[in-house]
Amino acid sequence: MLQIVQKEINVAFPPGHHQHCLVCQIPSNLLRRNGTYCVADPAKQWAQVRAIFELVARGDSNLKKLHFLFLPESIMPLTAVDEALTMIEQRFRSNTVTIFGVEHISLTEFRRQLQKYADDNADLLKTVDEDLDAGDVDDVPVNWCVIAVKEDSGRLRVFFEAKSHPFVGEENLDRLHDLYRGKIFWLFRCHPTCFNFMSLICLDYIYRDLYQSNINAIIDKANQLFFETRQRLDLLAIIECNPKPEHKAFRDVLNGFYGEYLGYTPGVRDASTIFCNVASGTSCEGLAPRTKFGRSAIILHESHHIERRSCPEFAIDNFSGLPVCRLRFGTQARLYYFNLPLFHELDPRTSRMPVKIHSIYRPDMEGNWVRMIGDELTGTDSCSPDRSGKSL
Repeated sequence: MLQIVQKEINVAFPPGHHQHCLVCQIPSNLLRRNGTYCVADPAKQWAQVRAIFELVARGDSNLKKLHFLFLPESIMPLTAVDEALTMIEQRFRSNTVTIFGVEHISLTEFRRQLQKYADDNADLLKTVDEDLDAGDVDDVPVNWCVIAVKEDSGRLRVFFEAKSHPFVGEENLDRLHDLYRGKIFWLFRCHPTCFNFMSLICLDYIYRDLYQSNINAIIDKANQLFFETRQRLDLLAIIECNPKPEHKAFRDVLNGFYGEYLGYTPGVRDASTIFCNVASGTSCEGLAPRTKFGRSAIILHESHHIERRSCPEFAIDNFSGLPVCRLRFGTQARLYYFNLPLFHELDPRTSRMPVKIHSIYRPDMEGNWVRMIGDELTGTDSCSPDRSGKSL
C-alpha cells in the first residue's frame, strides 16, 4: 500500500515571491540488459546532463534564481549519480531542489544506494529490507529517482523514490520483467518558507489497485494538511519517459484532480502540476522506432484564467475542455525556464499571466545549451492569442 511520508527540509524560498523552475526535456536511449533497462551510452548521457548542471552552476542570466531543476525518468546512468550529487553539493546554490530519474538497477543494488543516505531514507530502507527478507527478489529491477535538496545552510540531503508502477513488459512470464513497486512517497515541507511539494515517476501519477489510487491518496493527504494547518500542496512534479504523455488516462486523472467533482479538494486546488518528459529522439528497446516523446507541460487550475496563446515552442489551452490551464511544450530537446504562480487570490486580475517563461534553451552542435532569442523563439510572428480571444 502507498505511504506518504512527510519530510521537513530547511529550504528558504523568498517569501511572497514565486519559485523558478527549469524543466529539462532531453532525449534518452535505453537498452535492456540482464532484465533491466539501462542507458545505452553512459558517458555520452552523463556529458549531456553535465552540460545542464554546468549551466545551472554558472547561473547565466537569471538562472541564479533557480529553485527547482527537473530531469526526466531513467535519464541518469548509475555510474554518474555520485558525481552528480557531488556537483550539486559543491557548485549549486543553496535552496535548490534537483530531481532526476536513474536507470534501472537490481533491488540489492538499490539497497546499497539507500545505505549511503540511510538517515534521509530510513522509511524506504525499512520497506526494502522487509521485501528482501520476504522472498527471492534480489534481482528484481528498480526504476527510481533522486531528489537532492541543498538546504539553506548548504547541507545536501538526498532522498530516493522507487516507482510503484511497471515500466514495460509487466504482463510476461519472465519475472524479471516485473519491476519492484515502491511503497514510500515523500511529501516535502519547506521551512521557514511554507511550501509543500511532491515528486512522482510517470505512471505513479495514474496507478491504482483494488484498494486505492495514488492520486486519491495524495489528494486526501493534501486535504488533511489544509484542514489541520491551512497549508496545501503547492507543487506536484511528474518525471517521465513516456511515449504517450497525453494519453486519456492522464487526462482523466487531471480532470478528477482539478475538477472537484466528487468532493471539495482545497489541498490541491492551487497546486501546480509539472510533467517533465524526455524529448524526441528517445529510443527504448521494445518500443516502435517512430514512437513520439516530448510534450512536457505545466497544468494549473482554471481559476488562473490564462489567455489561450500559440507559439512555435509552446501553446496554452485547456486540454480539450478540462477545468485547467495547460502550458504545453513541443517535442524537441529543450530546457524550459519559468516561474510558478503565486496563489491566484493575491492578484485577481484576469489580465495577468501567472506563469512567465523566462528562457528557452536549445542544444548547439557542441552539446552546449544556447538561449533562444527573437525570431528563433517566436517564429515570424510574436506569440499571439487564439481567434476566440478568450481566457481559459
